[in-house]
Amino acid sequence: MEAAGEAAMPAAREVPVQITVNGVPRTAIVPARTLLVHFLREHLRLTGTHVGCDTTHCGACTVALDGVAVKSCTVLAAQADGHEVTTIEGLMPDQAGGLHPVQRAFQDEHALQCGYCTPGMVMAVRQLIEDHPAPTEEQVRRALAGNICRCTGYQNIVKAALRAARAAQAATDNDVSR
Repeated sequence: MEAAGEAAMPAAREVPVQITVNGVPRTAIVPARTLLVHFLREHLRLTGTHVGCDTTHCGACTVALDGVAVKSCTVLAAQADGHEVTTIEGLMPDQAGGLHPVQRAFQDEHALQCGYCTPGMVMAVRQLIEDHPAPTEEQVRRALAGNICRCTGYQNIVKAALRAARAAQAATDNDVSR
């Protein structure tokens, strides 16, 4: 019951957020309980990050938060305030129309069918290669354990991850030899 003269509290408190998304500073006022995945999709219209389960099991919503892969359905937009987020749309290299090496490997190895899990898989593989530049097949499979694909059987996804790692290593070797 409200005391005389007190205004009712709104059911959903709103909070300001400032998040750098794919290199672009973004500011918004959102309900405090807004998940990062919904902020990206609904407020910024970056629909490459998918909502597959809302329970952290599928990995379709994987993004990089300050360079670390996270499931954006487990992070509030308010928690990302002041941080940097990279989505699948932000992986494009500087050259116009090019693909990120992980995306290229997925294409070359036919590592997708319906494509729904692909953005999360690509973001997870990007993190794996950053952490382990020359992963084994077992490390790839362990790194992808938090991402579910219902179509491919994972074989070509694993091949793509290993191919992307070899390409990244070759690029590094070329940079060192210059």
